[in-house]
Amino acid sequence: MADTEGVSHLPRGPMGVLRATLWSLKGLKSAWAVESSFRLEVYLFLLLAPVGIAFGATPLEKAWLVGSLLLVLSAELLNSSIEALIERYGAEYHELAGRAKDMGSAAVFVLMMNVLLSWGLLLGPQLVETIGGR
Repeated sequence: MADTEGVSHLPRGPMGVLRATLWSLKGLKSAWAVESSFRLEVYLFLLLAPVGIAFGATPLEKAWLVGSLLLVLSAELLNSSIEALIERYGAEYHELAGRAKDMGSAAVFVLMMNVLLSWGLLLGPQLVETIGGR
């Protein structure tokens, strides 16, 4: 929750961090409960993250492979929040609402393409070598 202009009702320090963490966990729980796309992406993360850790050649590669998956989850959360906000004002079609939803979806898509590119470039040579070495 954002601070108000110059005055905050939130305590600073460890309690503020704890409250922010609880709000974040509440958001994750909500996304899990109502967003099938988020659940699917979490399942893919749980399947692919260990692969990225196991087959990344360096710590940086491992971080890039897993991080690219986390970016998709983050974008999905943002996209879902945009959609929820738009639906709050009604389900009737509005050009700007449709554009906002489409752009949020496009952001998720672009990050999925980043996953494919990253994984292909980093792990593709290993896969080709493994298959070609047989």
